[in-house]
Amino acid sequence: MSPVTLHLKRLSNELIQPFDLSIGPGEICCISGQSGSGKSRLLRAVADLEPHSGEVSLDGLEQQQLPAHLWRQRVRLVPAESQWWSERVGDHFPAEFNGEGLETLGLPVEAQEWDVMRLSSGEKQRLGLLRALAFPLQVLLLDEPCANLDPETTLRMEAMLLDRIQTEGWPVLWVAHDAAQMQRVADYRFQIRHEQLVEVTDERD
Repeated sequence: MSPVTLHLKRLSNELIQPFDLSIGPGEICCISGQSGSGKSRLLRAVADLEPHSGEVSLDGLEQQQLPAHLWRQRVRLVPAESQWWSERVGDHFPAEFNGEGLETLGLPVEAQEWDVMRLSSGEKQRLGLLRALAFPLQVLLLDEPCANLDPETTLRMEAMLLDRIQTEGWPVLWVAHDAAQMQRVADYRFQIRHEQLVEVTDERD
C-alpha cells in the first residue's frame, strides 16, 4: 500500500471536543491523558469501531466511503489487549509469515507453535503487535503497545517500530502514558485535558 497522510477534521466524540490533526507518512503523534479521558476511544473512532462526529480521511479517501472491514485493513488498530480466536499462535498470522521480529522482541521462532492459552500478558503484547504488522496497512494506531513489557524489551520494541514506520511510511497515532517514551518516539505530542486535545511543546507542559 502506498504512503498516505491521515487527516482528522473536526473529529469529536462524547469525551473529546472537536479538533483538527494531520499526520504525514512516517510521522508519529503520541497522545496521553488520564484514565478515562478518551484516548482509546479516539483510536477506535479513527479505526471506525466507534461512532464519532467529524471527518477521517486518507488523502481524500473518506472513512464512510469504504465498508468498515476494508477501512480497518488500511487503518490498523493494535489494542491494549489483543484478541485471539484460535488455539495456535501461528494461525493468527498470514501463511507467508517468516517469523520476522520474533527474535528482536525476545521470542523464539517456535512461538508460532505455542498454544495461546500459555501466553503471558507480555508475550501477547509482543505477538499482537507482530501480527498487526504482518498484514498490509497504511495507518498504524497503537494503544500503549509497551504497557506490559520490561524496560529492555520496551526499547527493543520502540526501535523495531521506528524502523518499520520510517521504512513503510505509516502515519502513526500512539497512545502512551510514559512521558520519556513519548519524547523518544514522537514527532508531535498531545495530551487530553478537560476534553480538549492540547499540544505538548516542552516538559513544563
